[in-house]
Amino acid sequence: MRRAFASQRAHAAAANVRAVSYSSTYGIERGRRIRLGDLDASSTGAFADRDAARETMERDLDRLRTLHTRLYAERRRAVLIVLQSLDAGGKDGAVGHLMRALNPRAATTHAFEPPTADEAAHDFLWRVHRVVPAFGTVAVFNRSHFEDVIVPRLHGTLADEDIVKRCRRIVDFEKLLAQNGTTILKFYLHVTSAEQVRRFESRIDDPEKHWKVDAADYDQLACRAAYRAVYEDLIAATNRKRAPWFVVPANHKWFRNLVLTRIAVETLERLDPQMPPLPHDAADLRRKLRDAANDD
Repeated sequence: MRRAFASQRAHAAAANVRAVSYSSTYGIERGRRIRLGDLDASSTGAFADRDAARETMERDLDRLRTLHTRLYAERRRAVLIVLQSLDAGGKDGAVGHLMRALNPRAATTHAFEPPTADEAAHDFLWRVHRVVPAFGTVAVFNRSHFEDVIVPRLHGTLADEDIVKRCRRIVDFEKLLAQNGTTILKFYLHVTSAEQVRRFESRIDDPEKHWKVDAADYDQLACRAAYRAVYEDLIAATNRKRAPWFVVPANHKWFRNLVLTRIAVETLERLDPQMPPLPHDAADLRRKLRDAANDD
């Protein structure tokens, strides 16, 4: 009986997800200035727990696979997914989750580290333009062009007017991509300070996570408030209809993944990619098949 009730609740939650636009729920209205501290990083929406969300998650992953296949076959448009967060916000896990549903032939990932000497010798968007998605593909950025605003702003290596100019150039850059057929989705993965500390502690306790430990990240914990203030400014300055920002509750990894998948599905359904028609005469192709079969 308990299992039956649990199944009913899961179906009801799944129906609710289909009725609610996650793009609208977690998207930031243009012109609205947010305070991240006012947003609930622990929300799980209509779902009580991971088990209740499982059916919805698997259905959305299947739907994303189908839509991505159509996008790849159509080869007229592209999708760029940008993931930003504080350290330990879940970017790596989010990339891994999204890649479960994407055809590796038509998907790329790129992690943005500090610029190399060659990259630093060019304008700050040079290294980004080189890895934007080709038509028919989806690219997932683990960090992005926004790092070249966040880091200089925090460390005071650029004047305020230069930071403003970079934000304007980012807006123009994203406009160029959008006009050329690239749909851009920008996600800030929102975690609380307590959850961030817990994840940093787990990296010390779990030998499987020792490779993630960087002492500099632990030093940066004291700057969390400053980081969030920079993100609040950045979202306000670069949020556009053609390249919107979404703030995703990310304390619960499973719900973070569900929101990312659902918004990707909603976006691709709006794009409605179509399978191209047969590029050759069907009768001629069948004749060639009959001839090949008769060679035996």
